[in-house]
Amino acid sequence: MRVTVRLFAVLREKAGADRVDVELEGDAATVGALTDAIRTQYPVLAPYLSIVRVAVDEAFANASTEVRDASEVALIPPVSGGSGQGPFEVRETPITIDEVERAVRHGGAGAVVGFAGTVRDHTGPHAVEALEYEAYVGMAEKYLRRIGGEVAEKYAGARVAILHRIGRLAVGEVSVVIAVATPHRADAFDGCRHVIERLKEDVPIWKKELRTDGSVWVGIGS
Repeated sequence: MRVTVRLFAVLREKAGADRVDVELEGDAATVGALTDAIRTQYPVLAPYLSIVRVAVDEAFANASTEVRDASEVALIPPVSGGSGQGPFEVRETPITIDEVERAVRHGGAGAVVGFAGTVRDHTGPHAVEALEYEAYVGMAEKYLRRIGGEVAEKYAGARVAILHRIGRLAVGEVSVVIAVATPHRADAFDGCRHVIERLKEDVPIWKKELRTDGSVWVGIGS
């Protein structure tokens, strides 16, 4: 059986391709067997297999999850699943705070809290010229919706919108905007914080810092 595995961020760079074909015995195998085969067949990826997560058909999997030749498999490096209204979108075009906040405003909202992440010109002692964002778009949007659903379930009357940029962004550009509207202000603040923290955990979006002294994939290195 041959399984095609998608690669992102530093894995894509190391392999020199955005996907690799992995040969496995039989008509089905487990994720554990797949990662063992990747370690053998693609040694350049072996150092990263202990820290990546595997997604099968756009859902995180464990070592016993079954993989077939028709499965869509991806290796998900560490990143820098509803309702909740939305939009929940990953896109290349610019984002404005106003468009995201407008999407969640409603008559029952006593508070709208927004968060905008922007590209800064330094990280510690390193001067930053730009950022490059990369995403597993279908899965990323699926998990943005899931996070929005978590907030809507936890806080009555909540509406959530999350937009995230990909591609090359200059210093000062907006990379992500989150807006949460709820009847009460405390819930809006807490809901926005929940989204920000969850984005860092599960959403497969990566950023590469283009520094004056070299480039690095944030959260993993290269």
